Amino acid sequence: AALALDNGLARTPPMGWLHWERFLCRTDCATDPHRCVSERLFMEMAEVMAAEGWRDAGYEYVCIDDCWMAPRRDEHGRLQADPKRFPSGIRKLADYVHSKGLKLGIYSDVGNKTCAGFPGSYNYYDLDAQTFASWGVDLLKFDGCNSGTLELLAEGYRRMSLALNKTGRSIVYSCEWPFYLRPVQQPNYTEIKQYCNHWRNFFDVYDSWRSIKSILDWTALHQDSIVKIAGPGGWNDPDMASIFVFLSQLVIGNFGLSWDQSVTQMAMWAIMAAPLFMSNDLRHISPEAKRLLQNKEVIAINQDPLGKQGYQITKDKNFELWERPLSGRAYAVAVLNQQEIGGPQNFTFSLTFLGNGLACNPACSVRQVLPASRDWGVYTWVSSLSVEVNPTGTVLLKV
Repeated sequence: AALALDNGLARTPPMGWLHWERFLCRTDCATDPHRCVSERLFMEMAEVMAAEGWRDAGYEYVCIDDCWMAPRRDEHGRLQADPKRFPSGIRKLADYVHSKGLKLGIYSDVGNKTCAGFPGSYNYYDLDAQTFASWGVDLLKFDGCNSGTLELLAEGYRRMSLALNKTGRSIVYSCEWPFYLRPVQQPNYTEIKQYCNHWRNFFDVYDSWRSIKSILDWTALHQDSIVKIAGPGGWNDPDMASIFVFLSQLVIGNFGLSWDQSVTQMAMWAIMAAPLFMSNDLRHISPEAKRLLQNKEVIAINQDPLGKQGYQITKDKNFELWERPLSGRAYAVAVLNQQEIGGPQNFTFSLTFLGNGLACNPACSVRQVLPASRDWGVYTWVSSLSVEVNPTGTVLLKV
């Protein structure tokens, strides 16, 4: 079983693009050819990712979510793509994505049907793993709908992990395992990390501040059980689910978040060492959203090789102070203002709060990363910082 962890993948949180939150289960290509789940959609996203800096910023996976399949398996029992929407087949799509210097992700389910009612992988784990490998797939998001009992759910996740390893192909394994366990029992994260590269903990992320806030609140509430298990090879996905699903989806560039709320999502996903999977339309995205999502300093924090997940260290009324240990004895620090009305407010804290008093001992430099990049200078161990933060906004610092 330990072989599942030894696939050598996801040494830092995976990054890419996922179709679900933005495009859902649109299958009518006759009336909506630009937004239906089809090979055209993924080829166009791959083209944009290669041409407009997304790949170079680190977003390397183009991920298919639910609704790509034909309603039935083929005569040999193998999964098959819908022939009208994917006339060239997944192998050709993977080849095209690879030709752009990117990787292809795909979706299946541990149960007998996917969440949208397409064929699931129950009793087909080995065959489906071999099929995905033969197509050149690089990542599998494995959902947990229609799995029956918790025992069958756990058995399915273990079996698919081992089946992927047996193919000999490097395939990142994204699980929804703990999300489906939590209503009934506390997940065993040590076991889950033994089989999965990242795992979804919470409900689907939606294009709304309420959704983002609920994910942050849940993460802070459960940080004692989830932060310690994260690290190279295995990551907590606030919603990898991106959140209808798989990866921690970044909904920046859609319709429901203000600018400050978009900054908060980007900053806090970096603090949480979350997989960065965008779910937006990269063909039509504002220059401001593009600059935020491609911000090299924020991505460097998310991808820090030390691989430590951040955590909340204090909460004072509407303000939250989070930190994340980084390589080179540095720390990422986020000051989040949860208040939703009024104007900017100041939060003052002592640098002795950070790193158990060691982050700024005897002195440290402070640089603001978000919402704008600028140096704050050098401070001593006993200094205090005063940070002005907009409502529902976050100031991200590197100390």
